[in-house]
Amino acid sequence: MGTFIAATWQPLSAGTTILLLSTTALLQILSNLSNELGDTLHGTDTDERQGIRYSLQDGDMTLPQMKRLILVVVVCCAVSGLAMIWCSFGTLIGIEPLLLVLLGAAAITAAMRYTLGKNPYGYRGWGDLFVFIFFGLVSVCGGYYIHTHDLTNLLVLLSACAIGFFSIGVLNVNNIRDMKTDAANRTTVALKLGLRRARIYQTLLIVAGWVAMAIYTALTATHWAAWLYVLTLPLYIKHLYGVWHREESALDPMLPLLVISTFLLTLLAGVGML
Repeated sequence: MGTFIAATWQPLSAGTTILLLSTTALLQILSNLSNELGDTLHGTDTDERQGIRYSLQDGDMTLPQMKRLILVVVVCCAVSGLAMIWCSFGTLIGIEPLLLVLLGAAAITAAMRYTLGKNPYGYRGWGDLFVFIFFGLVSVCGGYYIHTHDLTNLLVLLSACAIGFFSIGVLNVNNIRDMKTDAANRTTVALKLGLRRARIYQTLLIVAGWVAMAIYTALTATHWAAWLYVLTLPLYIKHLYGVWHREESALDPMLPLLVISTFLLTLLAGVGML
């Protein structure tokens, strides 16, 4: 989303774009691997766990192998991120590049600390906030800034909030599905709210995302094509219907449905912007 918005203002560097996408993908991979390792070490992932099977859970990987894999991905994240900053600014020396290096370090730490460590924030109900910050604000605004070096376009925050709300939605569906197994040793927003209110929360997240995106488009659109992403609205409605009518493992299809819907929304929004 950040890259698409930047592209409406200026030509993009192919190298910066590729490195931005690779860094983002690597951070997502790191988050998933760290989450699997953390839940295994804390005894959260048992045979009763709902959802897809994991490598550690099935015995396809050992703990030392997973730890080595995570280390490799951390190094790849750092190399890709540093190369991205270098490609964007032509240097790693200076206030802006150094601040982005620190932000990248924070993103790596946040990706790992969701369930890893002695006091992971994902076990204390802070996952939703961190997802909003790093998957929404930092990801979209950071992506835009890497291309443009501009901090004055505050409207980008609206699209960043939209992606952030949808990203929390992915986490919340996962937490609704896992309420029974999570209750033993972790706290999530879904557990705090209970099933019915967690579903209401999910609905509010989706609505908030759409409202933020609609306001952004209304304030920036110069052509009807900017509203192309509205074509994905039925997918979000289908998602919410599933959340309200399914429980536990039956919720599994609702996770990829929301991810794919948001991916398509972003692509259509980008095509419309361009």
